[in-house]
Amino acid sequence: MFLYENKLFAEGVTLIAGMDEAGRGPLAGPVTAACCIPDFSKIVEGVNDSKKLTEKKRESLFDLIKSSSVSFSVVSVDEATIDEINILNATKKAMKEALQKLEIKPEYLLVDAVKCDFGLPYSPIIHGDALSYSIAAASVLAKVTRDRLMLEYDELYPEYGFAKHKGYGTKQHIEALKKYGPCPIHRRTFIKNFFN
Repeated sequence: MFLYENKLFAEGVTLIAGMDEAGRGPLAGPVTAACCIPDFSKIVEGVNDSKKLTEKKRESLFDLIKSSSVSFSVVSVDEATIDEINILNATKKAMKEALQKLEIKPEYLLVDAVKCDFGLPYSPIIHGDALSYSIAAASVLAKVTRDRLMLEYDELYPEYGFAKHKGYGTKQHIEALKKYGPCPIHRRTFIKNFFN
């Protein structure tokens, strides 16, 4: 998990940020990006790709990652913007804003797969959230933040089951969508095929 970081340390880079997103695939809700500069003298045990961790484990790591970071930020871009500029551009927008919101500017950025002009040196790493501690830490921050938002939406729109599937296109979600029609947080460009 420190291969990329150690290579940068060997080159004299000390302020390394990891960046990842959550929510590119769902039919509803925002896409959320997190950027995190870990303090490598305070490594949090158990940090891994957020998809490999249980919800309970992610929740327990969330505050530990925040409190052991040099700087972090999380940004969500809403479904209306996703429909307007498409999911890839919305993801890049969230990522750029998360980077800009950091109180300390990193020297180098490790990003999970996305290629973009971030205005500083970076490496897009395929499956980066499973290969880099910095990206994995960001992936937990993004996933937990987005999941919590979807739990709030579940209270507003209980008929869709957002608490359970977080907006992903499960059988239950698609059946509810067909029965009740879309709610305000559905991504219109993602669900149009269900209404032909």
